[in-house]
Amino acid sequence: MTARTASCSCGQLRLTCEGEPVRVSICHCLECQKRTGGVFGTQARFPREAVTIEGRAATWTRAGDSGQSATFNFCPVCASTVYWEPAVLPGFVTVAVGAFADPGFPPPRVSVYEERRHPWALALAELPLEHEV
Repeated sequence: MTARTASCSCGQLRLTCEGEPVRVSICHCLECQKRTGGVFGTQARFPREAVTIEGRAATWTRAGDSGQSATFNFCPVCASTVYWEPAVLPGFVTVAVGAFADPGFPPPRVSVYEERRHPWALALAELPLEHEV
């Protein structure tokens, strides 16, 4: 069985997730944009019983664009948001895909709140970008 580890920037807060995620998605809602500082959030959902949490977490609860609340767990040392638990999905833990620091992580299969998407956000291959090493 596959086991993946996600952590905050300083490594104090860690999660080990057993098995494959039940869903990997990207969210374009304005709250995810603010939470990540990026143009969308990318997250993986796991059954709660498949997740082992180590370290201390501070929490913050907010309502999302759907009106439903989620409790976000972040490291009190480095402030990285590592995982959250949506009230509407008891029994599941949602983990920030970037916290796995694994370029081989399974890609998203779902995209939500696309009406808030930055027009260029999913067209990076089409942009005239300068590529640096």
